[in-house]
Amino acid sequence: MSTEPATTTSASPDGPATMPGPRSLTRERLRAWAWHRQGLDGSLAGCTAEQVLARAGWARSVGGANPYITLFARAGIRREQVDADVLAHRILELPAARGCTYVLGRDDFAWALRLGKDAAEAVRVLGRLGVDRGEITLLEEQVVNTLAEAEGPMDPRQLKEELGESVRNLGEEGKKKGATTTLPTALGILQSQGRIRRVPANGRLDQQRYAYALWDLPPSTLDDDAARTELIRRYLGWTGGATLKQSQWFTAFTVAQSKAALAAVGAVEVPTALTSEGGDALWILPDDVERLAAFEEPDAEQIQLLAGTDSLFLLRRNAADLLAEEDQHKPALESLALQADLPDHPILDRGRIIGLWQYEPAKERIVTWLFHGPTPAVTARIAEVEAWIREDLGDFRAFSLDSPASRQKRIDALAASAAVSAASFARGGTAS
Repeated sequence: MSTEPATTTSASPDGPATMPGPRSLTRERLRAWAWHRQGLDGSLAGCTAEQVLARAGWARSVGGANPYITLFARAGIRREQVDADVLAHRILELPAARGCTYVLGRDDFAWALRLGKDAAEAVRVLGRLGVDRGEITLLEEQVVNTLAEAEGPMDPRQLKEELGESVRNLGEEGKKKGATTTLPTALGILQSQGRIRRVPANGRLDQQRYAYALWDLPPSTLDDDAARTELIRRYLGWTGGATLKQSQWFTAFTVAQSKAALAAVGAVEVPTALTSEGGDALWILPDDVERLAAFEEPDAEQIQLLAGTDSLFLLRRNAADLLAEEDQHKPALESLALQADLPDHPILDRGRIIGLWQYEPAKERIVTWLFHGPTPAVTARIAEVEAWIREDLGDFRAFSLDSPASRQKRIDALAASAAVSAASFARGGTAS
C-alpha cells in the first residue's frame, strides 16, 4: 500500500507550491476537477455569454445547437439572449484555432482570428488548380467593393451573381479537391483578416446558412508567438490541465511551438494516477496546481445534458476518461469507450457520463439511455432541458446536416438500449 501523501511541496520562483500527489489524482477526481473548471457545477450561474465563453472555452459551432446548450447549461442563458448578443457583436462565430469555427467573446475576436489566419489562407490547393495568389487578391477587393455598395448583407449566391466571371468555376477537378469555385477562399481570407464577417440567417447559430457584411475589426496587437502563448494559457485554464498531445490536437501547434508556449505560461508537468498506467502527465497552470491540490469533489448530484461537441469533451477528445471503469467494459459501451467523439449527446453527473440522449422533434421529447437508471435529479434535469429545447430551439441538431430523419436510427438504438436496461433493473440486475 502506498504511503504517498495526497499533496507534496514543490519549489517555484515564487516560493513553495503545493503539488497534488499523483495517486490522489485518480480518474474520478480529474473528472470532477474538469467539470468544475468548465463551470458545469453552477459556478458560472448569472454570468454573461462573454464571461462563460472566456471561462469555459469557445463553443464549437458546426451548424448545430452546441453554442446554445453550452450557455444554457452553465449560466441558464436562453436563446433569445444569445441571439441578441450575436446581433450586438458581443459574441460571434469566427474561425480560430486550427481554422475551425467557434463562438467566442469580443475580447478574443482579433487575436483568435490571427490563429486561424494560416488555415484561411491555404491557397495551395487553388494553386494546383491553376489559380495564382494575385487572382484571389483581386477577387477579395471585388468582394469588399461589392459589399460596400450593397444595401445589406449578401449571401454567397448573391455575391457570385454580382461578381459574375470574377468568380472562377474550378470544374470537376476542383470539386474533387473541395474547391468548386474561388469565392469561398476569398471569403475565408477576408474573414480571417477581420474585413468581413458572417451574418447567420435568421440570426440563429444552429444552422449553416450565412450572408456576409463588411467589418472593420482592428488587428490584434499580439504577434504569432504571443497569440500561441495566449491560446495555451486559455486552453489550460479551460481544461484545468491537459497532456501535450491533447493541447496539440486543439491548437495544431508543432511540438516546438507547444513547448515554447507551455514554458511561456509557466505550465507545470503533473503526474497523475494514470501516468503509472502508461498515461501522459498533465500540463497545468501554476495557479491551478494549488487549486487542484485543495479541490474537494462534490458529494451531491450535479446533472447536466450537454451536446457531444461540448468543450468538456472536444477540448481534449477524452470521452473514454469520462466513463466509469465498470461502464467501459459493458458490451454495449465498449465501442463508445474506444471513440474520441461521442455518437450521441451525453448525460453527466459531476463529470461522469451516466447516459446518452437524442431529441425526437416529432414527439417533442428527449429519448435517453441511462446506464444505471434514473434518480429524481436526473429526471428533473431531463424535463428542464426537454422544455427548453421545445420552447427555444424546436429541435436539437448536432451539426448542419443533422435532421430528425438522419438521427432516427440513433434514437431507435437508444430506446432499445434503454428497454434492455429497464428490464435488467426490474430483475434486480445491472445494465449491460
